[in-house]
Amino acid sequence: MELFSIDILIRVGAALALCFLLGLERELTNKYAGLRTHILVGLGACIFTIVSIYGFPTFASGDNVIVDNSTGIRDTGRVAAQVVSGIGFIGAGAVLRNGPMIIGLTTAATLWLSAAIGMACGVGLYDIAIIATVSSIAVLTIIRVFERKILPVGIKRNRRFKLTVYCNESDVNSIQTYLAETVENIEDFTSKRLIENPDKAKISSRFELANKKIMNEIYQKVKQLSETDSISLQELND
Repeated sequence: MELFSIDILIRVGAALALCFLLGLERELTNKYAGLRTHILVGLGACIFTIVSIYGFPTFASGDNVIVDNSTGIRDTGRVAAQVVSGIGFIGAGAVLRNGPMIIGLTTAATLWLSAAIGMACGVGLYDIAIIATVSSIAVLTIIRVFERKILPVGIKRNRRFKLTVYCNESDVNSIQTYLAETVENIEDFTSKRLIENPDKAKISSRFELANKKIMNEIYQKVKQLSETDSISLQELND
């Protein structure tokens, strides 16, 4: 294999481009693992696959061949095979659990898929890599619309939100009471006095809502209950 082989450059470039598209969808939907993570996972899988093929060629001689001593079979896929299990460590880092709620499983799956796309590019199977990329993006976009518009309302469709309020310390109890009466599934509620101003407090709370429209009602009510310095209410994505 010659230095700077055009074929190798095409394989690496294809992995970069296809994993860029997959990572872009995650980035646009504000996920923790976005463009850079997916591109690097796909690139790494592609490089490992290429090294597995050309670093340990089947018909090579000498010490550069991986041979199973028990069978005598030369194995050129041993390095690439470890990518499948090794990517699980990265995927596990994308999964977060908070009480009964688990988030990040979809992102972990796309990281796993990025590795598969990178490996397909590494062996020159561009048709499979392109089909996998297009199919995965279609699943992430079209199925999301299907779930929200067509499937019946269920507990899985509940959306998670995080409320952050900077207010007077004396208003904490009224806000906590309001949330307890309004929101059914409160994961946590914490209040901390500010070091620089003990009369002020920071409230943080995470909860589930079945209807996104309730967000505005909660936002307006919290403003009425206290003299707030700032309020932030954001949706937590999977």
